[in-house]
Amino acid sequence: MNVKRLINWKLFLILLLAGIVANIAVLPYAFSLGVIHVEELPVPLPVAVLIQIVQVTVFFAVAIFFGLLLGRKVGLGIPFVESWLQGEKIKISLAPILRISTFLGTVIGAAIFVLDRYIFSIFIEPITAFQETPPIWTRLLASFYGGVAEEIAMRFFLTTLVVWITYKIKRTKDGLPTNFGVWLAIILISALFGLGHLPMTARFMEITTIVVVRAIILNGIAGITFGWLYWKKGLEAAMISHFTTDIVLHVVLPSLI
Repeated sequence: MNVKRLINWKLFLILLLAGIVANIAVLPYAFSLGVIHVEELPVPLPVAVLIQIVQVTVFFAVAIFFGLLLGRKVGLGIPFVESWLQGEKIKISLAPILRISTFLGTVIGAAIFVLDRYIFSIFIEPITAFQETPPIWTRLLASFYGGVAEEIAMRFFLTTLVVWITYKIKRTKDGLPTNFGVWLAIILISALFGLGHLPMTARFMEITTIVVVRAIILNGIAGITFGWLYWKKGLEAAMISHFTTDIVLHVVLPSLI
């Protein structure tokens, strides 16, 4: 296997840098929420940030490497950016991707906000009420974490990995992953995406059955949408949609209501 041919190293470096910057961008939001307390850090803040950057760099380097390697095998990737980097005539128009991604992101953000504030609030306090307390600029920066870092980890790496596993078990006559295999990956990773938000939620409330159900349903709706976009349109679409969702959910609607 010639790794040089299978891996677009320019794209690798762009995604790696984007993942690192996105993880740094979320820090002011984490400090504002009280998730991180400077006085409780075992080392000085600059050292803690440096350690965080090193850990993030290692994780994303592995995630992006396998996302690129396995994605090529199963037809998943970043088509618009790849074409641009290779100097090819870009066959995919960015405008339709922007339209569908921002539209779905807006709908998902509004739906999650309404369900959290007016349906699940019957049983538990809305988590979005806690998340609107940090300054608006920190919420804006944190949206890049969701749109970039989480999409690289959850869609580009984990969804691709599960699709590749199902592809090794069964594929179509054309040598592609089956629709069942792709949907299985999307749903499984969406559920994991929802559960992955529970540690943050635990800082504000006790984790009960209804809290777990809410996390899976609300984040699952988003995860399935982003997964479908990744499958059909590419990682760019999933990133744009996720970023739009977070802007609507944490920046726009809390400022209006």
